[in-house]
Amino acid sequence: MSIKLLISPMNLDEVTTAVDGGADIIDIKKPDEGSLGANFPWIIRSAKEMVPDGTPVSAAIGDFDFKPGTAALAATGAAAAGADYIKIGLFNIHSTGEARELLGGVVHAVKDTNKKALVVAAAYSDFERIHTISPLKLPGIASDVGADVVMVDTGIKDGRSTFEFMGRDMLQSFISDARDYELDCALAGSLGGEHIPLVKSLAPDILGIRSAVCENGRNSPISISLVRELKARLQ
Repeated sequence: MSIKLLISPMNLDEVTTAVDGGADIIDIKKPDEGSLGANFPWIIRSAKEMVPDGTPVSAAIGDFDFKPGTAALAATGAAAAGADYIKIGLFNIHSTGEARELLGGVVHAVKDTNKKALVVAAAYSDFERIHTISPLKLPGIASDVGADVVMVDTGIKDGRSTFEFMGRDMLQSFISDARDYELDCALAGSLGGEHIPLVKSLAPDILGIRSAVCENGRNSPISISLVRELKARLQ
């Protein structure tokens, strides 16, 4: 099984760079609005028009606290703009009940808008320091409400990677549970070339990257050479 490389552009110039560099999934976000910061719907729509046929576009809709209606409306907008994956972060969620209601509303909204679009539920490897729900609870919740993909990211972008907060055993458990529930799974969170051997051994379906392919930090432009280098190391 090959691991798909998801690259997260913040503008249309970066969409071109990511595509030309060999990204498998183009993930539209706005890094200055958070780990899963939402970009504008017209950027999502334009990105969808730009990418080659068969290259899916993902759209982050935000790092959410318990606002199910707001999340559902944001998800509708991303799906209507053409996103193939709609990704929500459970950032300030303290119980499985809150998680189910929030994520269930997003699934309902997305499937009403585009039955083929996939919902990505993201939890955070640094869940203890941001006081939110553990990623290990996510596969069961996502399966219960009909989401399609589960993901681990870092909530606070300070350069510390997912592997500093969740060890191999925890991540393997997360991935195994996702497979048991017939969900795809993704790993992200300040990951880079040095993490590729461990990522390959864990074998998630998707590896999510931004900072490692930027010229100088996650708010600087994406480099085509860095995308190509990472893609080559992943193969």
